[in-house]
Amino acid sequence: MSTEQIPETPETPARQARPVALVTGVGRTAGIGAGIARSLAASGWDVAFTYWTAYDERMAWGSEPEAAATTRETLAGHGAASVAIEADLAEVDAAARIFDEAERALGAVTALVMCHCESVDSGLLDTTVASFDRHFAVNARATWLLIREYGRRFRGWPGTGRIIGLTSDHTVGNVPYGASKGAMDRVILAAARELAHLGVSANVVNPGPIDTGWMSDEVRAACLSRTPLGRLGTPQDTAHLVGFLCSPEGQWVNGQLLMSDGGFS
Repeated sequence: MSTEQIPETPETPARQARPVALVTGVGRTAGIGAGIARSLAASGWDVAFTYWTAYDERMAWGSEPEAAATTRETLAGHGAASVAIEADLAEVDAAARIFDEAERALGAVTALVMCHCESVDSGLLDTTVASFDRHFAVNARATWLLIREYGRRFRGWPGTGRIIGLTSDHTVGNVPYGASKGAMDRVILAAARELAHLGVSANVVNPGPIDTGWMSDEVRAACLSRTPLGRLGTPQDTAHLVGFLCSPEGQWVNGQLLMSDGGFS
């Protein structure tokens, strides 16, 4: 794991009045995680975010070497302090190390927004045991470990804490991804009840298909045909909903699986 910390400046003490969000899965500037990080920074949050270059290097779109630095520059433009943490969430001790780095750089975490994933297409007959296990390690187990770490460390006022995870109901031809995301949903919805004594809300958001560079022309056309508005969702669409859930007005929404897919489902 490596960490890029923002240099100390005269404004650092004032920035401590801003709440801190930890956003996982911010590997590319075009991704949903980066869109959420930008939106939260613009609405008054400091942001710690994670990324894992080795994952993007395995994907068709490839890695974006300057993504972390570019994202931090953008967040700073919104007045936010930030820290970028490279972490493989398949590692059992990653969650604790991420929280250590976030707290050391920015202070206690108020909102945990999980956008990370392992997603490699395969079906019932061709999924390997290794792939299945890695999907569950990253998508389900890491979610539990991050929430566990968050719950153990949370010291905010009742009603201020937020846990949000991004999910998917895509399972056909994508079995390990969809199954592990389903497990993730259950973990987060359990947190809505088990962390109620902390006054923390926990919700799951299904953004539907959002083209962040992975869609072929065929897939894009098929998705467009299933949305009443005839357009694909964008990272900003999801960021708006996450921003609302993280706001004081979003406090009342708890224990929900929210569809934000423009009618695709």
